[in-house]
Amino acid sequence: MPTTEKKNSYLVPFILVTTLFFLWAFLHNINPILIPHLKKACQLTNTQSAFIDTAVYLGYFTMAIPAGIFMKKYGYKKGILLGLILYAVGDLLFIPAAGSLSYALFLTALFITASGATFLETVANPYITKLGDPATSEQRLNFAQSFNGVGSVVAPLIGGSFILTGIEHSETEIKAMDEATRQAYFLSEAATVKIPYLVIAIIVLIVAALFFVARIPEIKEGGDDAHDHRFSTRVLRHSHVKWAVIAQLFYVGAQVCVGSFFVRFAGEMMQMPEKKAAVVWGTIAMVGFMLGRFVGTFLMRYISAAKLLSLYAIINVLLLLAAMFAKGSVATYAVVTVPFFMSIMFPTIFALGIKDIGEETKSASSFIVMSIAGGAFFPLLMGLIADKTGTMQPAYIVPLLCFLVVLYYGWKGHQVKSVQS
Repeated sequence: MPTTEKKNSYLVPFILVTTLFFLWAFLHNINPILIPHLKKACQLTNTQSAFIDTAVYLGYFTMAIPAGIFMKKYGYKKGILLGLILYAVGDLLFIPAAGSLSYALFLTALFITASGATFLETVANPYITKLGDPATSEQRLNFAQSFNGVGSVVAPLIGGSFILTGIEHSETEIKAMDEATRQAYFLSEAATVKIPYLVIAIIVLIVAALFFVARIPEIKEGGDDAHDHRFSTRVLRHSHVKWAVIAQLFYVGAQVCVGSFFVRFAGEMMQMPEKKAAVVWGTIAMVGFMLGRFVGTFLMRYISAAKLLSLYAIINVLLLLAAMFAKGSVATYAVVTVPFFMSIMFPTIFALGIKDIGEETKSASSFIVMSIAGGAFFPLLMGLIADKTGTMQPAYIVPLLCFLVVLYYGWKGHQVKSVQS
């Protein structure tokens, strides 16, 4: 048990590291705005627009192991600083991307921002679990992730207010424009991202300055290999770590799928305008996501984390069945309700996955963060289904199947089994 003195020394680091949860939440939850917006500005198909998610989550996939190696060698604080710098650089690249109307540069900017977020997430999740009693690590991480929910709410609201213009021309109207008018329309749509991303970059650099001057203690793991900087896949010999990687892959795929196409889904189901759909997603779905974290943290006092994870997975499967087969507002608001029950999944899978592995925690953290790559692939599959069928509704089979994998992890996959050292 940590002493009172040690608990007090953890307070400032806990507060500062918790602010990082907002940043990657903003990155992930602005995508449901960017996807329909850049689809319009760059004239993309559903499948092409899904590459926005792919760029972000490939950043996680490619950078998670380097982030883990860097963190093991140089420590938590330097990992945070490097992550913040990369995040700011990526955001600043949105300005030339919009000016040149280059979809490739937009994707590059997102990849670099996501690379920075990978460092932040690889550091922050395990660091929070170590700032206190190991017996309450799941509760502590869910509490910190509750503030991640703030970013989830703010991102679509900012995007809906400052990025989406509400100007939606049909294909016929666009084709009827002369070339100069059409190009001016596309450039004006793309230009709306410049100011929001400049402001975000400035905020990130301010946060980096705060971390630079703050005292962030390194927390050493126990064991003979605590100072060993080698990185190994041997950590996957732990069954609960291996299944955490698999479960997180499918969970993040589900999370991204549910939100990324909502604006288009709401337009299809209820003829809801894009700006209104963004507000609904931000004020109902993402507020539910944020509140779900706090509610889930409270419920874990009485229900084990694994059982609550399974229960929430079952509920989401039922909600997505409604989204696929109901009509109008019933289908739309079934999707809106899903984030409340997604809320505890990422931190719970993460905390269960790094349970009782000592000095291998940082390596396990990198693999679990790397599995966020599920967000790169499943939305592409969803976009392909929508393009082939001509409707978004059957495409929601993709996140439904993903939640079944999460259900298995909460039921059996999380169990810690003895392994040879």
